[in-house]
Amino acid sequence: MPSRDACDAARQSKDARFDGLFFTAVKTTGIYCRPVCPAPTPKAGNVDYYPSAASAEAAGFRPCLRCRPELSPADGGWRRGDDVVARAVRLVEAGMLDTASLAQLADRMHVGERHLRRLFVSRLGTSPKQVQATKRLLFAKQLLTETALPVTEIALASGFQSLRRFNDAFLSAYGLAPSRLRKTTGHTADGSALNLRLVYRPPFEFGTTLAFLSTRALAGLEHVDVEARTYRRLIDDRGAWLSVSEWGRNESALRLTLHGVRAHAIPELVQRVRRMFDLDADMRAVHDVLRNDPRLATTVTRHPGLRLAGGWDGLEMATRAIVGQQVSVAAARTLATRLLQRTGTRLTDSPVEGLEWIFPTAETLAAANLDGMGLTGRRVATLQTMASAVARGDATFDAHLPLNDFIERWCALPGIGEWTAHYLALRALGHPDAFPAGDLVLRQQLQPGTLVSEATLRQRSKDWQPWRAYAALHLWRAALPETGTSP
Repeated sequence: MPSRDACDAARQSKDARFDGLFFTAVKTTGIYCRPVCPAPTPKAGNVDYYPSAASAEAAGFRPCLRCRPELSPADGGWRRGDDVVARAVRLVEAGMLDTASLAQLADRMHVGERHLRRLFVSRLGTSPKQVQATKRLLFAKQLLTETALPVTEIALASGFQSLRRFNDAFLSAYGLAPSRLRKTTGHTADGSALNLRLVYRPPFEFGTTLAFLSTRALAGLEHVDVEARTYRRLIDDRGAWLSVSEWGRNESALRLTLHGVRAHAIPELVQRVRRMFDLDADMRAVHDVLRNDPRLATTVTRHPGLRLAGGWDGLEMATRAIVGQQVSVAAARTLATRLLQRTGTRLTDSPVEGLEWIFPTAETLAAANLDGMGLTGRRVATLQTMASAVARGDATFDAHLPLNDFIERWCALPGIGEWTAHYLALRALGHPDAFPAGDLVLRQQLQPGTLVSEATLRQRSKDWQPWRAYAALHLWRAALPETGTSP
């Protein structure tokens, strides 16, 4: 957490760069707020600072109804790397403690239960169970505020097994019943559109991310409108779909619109979109490291909001990465589109024009006949070996894996090298330190006019840790004319 002086300065200036890095608890009101809260600034002697919303709630404070702490971006300065608590938090947010014990979570982290609890208290100011409870209640609070979903469905979407438990937990934590937070919206409760606000910490070049996705979009599976600044895709074979757009030009938030989505699926969809658009990044922390390198300083200054453009699904990204080995982006997109149309599921009654395909499952891909598609025999073998490994659970996209473990497991598959494994870590996991050092463009851009060796690039990249993925983005961006739109 920032120092108290830094917290004081950020709170008084309402600096959005610190949103989510700490929370302000006002002792005279019993309320905790984000640094950007529009309410009158309380006196310094009346506030305490907490490293997480969970720690503020554990101390007995309730979330502010004006600044809405549930909208805060995560602390991307540490939560997305290989830190033990970071990996454990990702599993907690994925719902592991819904079905497993704290001891099992600690075992996944290869630490003792007491040690894991101590690490949580040291980093987040509270226990793993409190982190889970706060996440559930804050997400429920967002759904109550922004949608017209029935309270029963909100309880389900928030991870509660019964409406009674939800009501009791909400009343106990916040001192009011869930129904008190309901507000009139323009949405209906019949399964049509739900709009959710996804806040990020500026700066963010949303248009650049869309341009990147546009050049790689598979027709019928997803659609990117760069001019309208919108991304759309189908979600499942029931016809559920989503769109992502800007909430407003002057707001640091994206609008996630869900159509026909079942309540229990909402949390995972929100997390996927947040990862895909890298909404929890702390660019201040990234720039503090990358600006120290003269090769990166200029492009970091010109493009401070350049973020990791992730993929929707791990299997989909692995398939695209294999198909795209040693070919251009355009050729890879053509081959992936053929693969989609050969093996995917087509909706004959799609609810949205231009979207009609669902990406195949690992089982389908492993058993498909891929002859005559323009893929070499070696590529087909690699693709189907990968799909079989994913179907068996031998190859995974687990959020708790350290980067080196992920790379090692994927490189053990025939036909998968370090470039492909690091590219997957970058785009499928959003790992901030993934770095495909063998990439030709990166080797060309380190010293323009010279093709450096992979070993030289890897050695230089040590200065960019733990943000090498962002360094790769800036080097790829530097390879384009300044008028270009896609790294």
